[in-house]
Amino acid sequence: MRADLLPIVSLLLSTFFLMAGAGLQGILLPVRASIEGWSPYEIGLMGTGYAVFFTLGCVVMPAIVRSAGHVRTFSSLAALLAISVLLNGLIIHPVAWILARGLAGFALAGAYMVIESWLNERVTNETRGRIFSIYMVISMAAMIGGQFAMPIARPELAAGFMLCAILYALAVIPTALSRAESPKPLTQVKLDLGTIYRNSPAAVMGVFASGILSGAWTNMAPVLGQKIGLSTAEISTLLVSTMAGGAVLQVPLGRLSDRIDRRAVMVLAGLIGLGASTFALTFWSGNVLTLFAIAFVMGGVIYPAYSLAVAHANDFADAADFVKISGGLLILYGFGTMGGPMLAAWLMERGGPSGIFLATGGAHVALAGYAAFRMARRQALPAEEREDFKSVPFARTQTPASFELDPRAEGNAPGA
Repeated sequence: MRADLLPIVSLLLSTFFLMAGAGLQGILLPVRASIEGWSPYEIGLMGTGYAVFFTLGCVVMPAIVRSAGHVRTFSSLAALLAISVLLNGLIIHPVAWILARGLAGFALAGAYMVIESWLNERVTNETRGRIFSIYMVISMAAMIGGQFAMPIARPELAAGFMLCAILYALAVIPTALSRAESPKPLTQVKLDLGTIYRNSPAAVMGVFASGILSGAWTNMAPVLGQKIGLSTAEISTLLVSTMAGGAVLQVPLGRLSDRIDRRAVMVLAGLIGLGASTFALTFWSGNVLTLFAIAFVMGGVIYPAYSLAVAHANDFADAADFVKISGGLLILYGFGTMGGPMLAAWLMERGGPSGIFLATGGAHVALAGYAAFRMARRQALPAEEREDFKSVPFARTQTPASFELDPRAEGNAPGA
């Protein structure tokens, strides 16, 4: 185990600092924007701008890395991230923040891709699952740590922006000093929508609905918390509760999908999410602990829904097409995250903070309804013909390079 980790310690350290900065920035901006009195539309546009440029980064970054190399590209992207968050602190204006958030999305996509491709170069088929699991744990711990740093940073002051920039700068140091060889050029992602849809229509709808859910909740839940008077520590706990739900329920739902039709589990996830949204709209009286429980349940189905859809798509795909199919689905997920913040913002503008639950409830209906429709149109594969479900990192931090590191891509490992 020690021998496996030593060559990639520097990469994992860079991952931790990068994800911690992203976690802090992701919660700091909507909370500060809400304090400034900006409308839900303006805050939603920040989330949409991030999603648009993150998805664009996934598409164009391989060409940039081929031209500049991994180390110089990563260092440049980390600098752009620090610049973006310092601009947030320097220019307090919605348009400036939307543009800076887009810059951060583009840079984060590239930085994730560089690290993941570097890690993929250092694994073998025997160590892939272990390294992938460690990468997931570090990513989640860093995101949670960054979110819980917000109460210390105090969003009404400039200190939070400075701390976030420091974290991004720290991410450069381990990678720049690493003696690990630069990996092969990044794989260019291609979106072949026709092939992906013919392979699995339910997966296409599943990842799109999951993107809407994640985009709506991740970007606008901090606004919900600020509008109803939660403290910064409570807003951080709200988002961490969502991540905890995803971490706890992803494996049980995945194991269930190994035994029954995965689409049936997608229906179940949609109904659970609809139930949580309906409960929040009709029975929730403002109790903070109840809200944390609602967020836990929401996260428990929002994040696994994406993993279930990817697993279902790959049940019908050739093993050699895993990276291509999964990467294409991730781009579709990105399209969903572009619309999610604006849908939630529109409903919150009209119905108050609780409008976010109308957005999540509607997306859960689409998820469950279309999965049920497809169950009536196409027979499920027998359980023995399906690969076992494997957890994946939260999709909001994934790039196509993530799937080259995934244990299901064993045939693509170096030396395989």
